[in-house]
Amino acid sequence: MRSRFDAIRAAGKPYIVAELDGAVAGYGYASGYRARPAYRFTLENSIYIDERHRGRGVGTALLDALIERCRAGPWHQVVAVIGDSANAASIGLHRKAGFREVGVLRRVGFKHGRWVDSVLMQLELSAEDPPAVG
Repeated sequence: MRSRFDAIRAAGKPYIVAELDGAVAGYGYASGYRARPAYRFTLENSIYIDERHRGRGVGTALLDALIERCRAGPWHQVVAVIGDSANAASIGLHRKAGFREVGVLRRVGFKHGRWVDSVLMQLELSAEDPPAVG
């Protein structure tokens, strides 16, 4: 986790932590969507909420703050790759924040003893195209 944090921060991308009652309640970050230069203006977001703090608004607060930081940078799109089509909470959280579902990759992951889909969701950070530099 430390090396991921360091890499994301070294790349100038946002990584945030939510704290409740003196403990980490969750965290979120935006990393590069793809390594190829053509995708340098697109981010992939990740949000994790401690089980003990789910349903308390932590996810909404984290995702809203993360989107705000992404909008302040040079990025144009944020993609969420949700690792299970049965994860209604994550899909709902992203939908509430303005993401739209753009596709489902069927049975591409295997976790917890079963095959899972990946739900692809996308948020356009600005209707304006960023300057094509860098």
